[in-house]
Amino acid sequence: MKKAIFLFDYTGIMAKPWADAGYLCYCFDAQHKEGVHRFGNIIQVGMWLDDDLSKIENITGKDISFIFGFPECTDLAVSGAAHFEKKRNKNPNFQNDAMKLVRLVDAIGDHFDCPWALENPISVISTLWRKPNYIFHPYEYGGYLLFDDYHPLYPDYIKPQDAYPKKTCIWSGNGFIMPEKKPVPILTGYSDQHKKLGGKSLKTKNIRSATPRGFAKAVFEANNKL
Repeated sequence: MKKAIFLFDYTGIMAKPWADAGYLCYCFDAQHKEGVHRFGNIIQVGMWLDDDLSKIENITGKDISFIFGFPECTDLAVSGAAHFEKKRNKNPNFQNDAMKLVRLVDAIGDHFDCPWALENPISVISTLWRKPNYIFHPYEYGGYLLFDDYHPLYPDYIKPQDAYPKKTCIWSGNGFIMPEKKPVPILTGYSDQHKKLGGKSLKTKNIRSATPRGFAKAVFEANNKL
């Protein structure tokens, strides 16, 4: 059985197409119950990630086909720039600390020598590391979902077929293939769903950071080697 790793992945949305196709998918996130718990082809791993890559390899083994990561964006996204000065006064290294998780995805991809990518909104990653390889909006991949689609986890917040704009960046390496776009119509301007998703609660953070399902399916179709 081929295997894939998904880092900082609470919802498992990016992993689902891989799991449905027969891959064994390891979803690492500190919000998962501590330990290793299998649900079909998805294995939830509740642990904090650090530079000791042997901890991951001891769980997954060495033969990994694909890696995707969602490092925490709170201290990096330019949408939160108004708070950067206050955060810097409390911790001058707050963004360097956040960048450790970004670079960890890169390091894990190189460690397993397989295609990898990570997702973040427009952020200071571009200046602290490098510019993204790709930029997309969720609606540009909505065509991978059915016309009568609705979101299985957050239908009151996320539009059917991911029909909303949100400029999203992808950093990638080791032969990751950015999938072909299949856009669906949207209203111009910003997504009205974000009016419902303000605040600092863990719930709204999880919804805001949920992977667009159309993009997840497109990534699988472009990168799976089964």
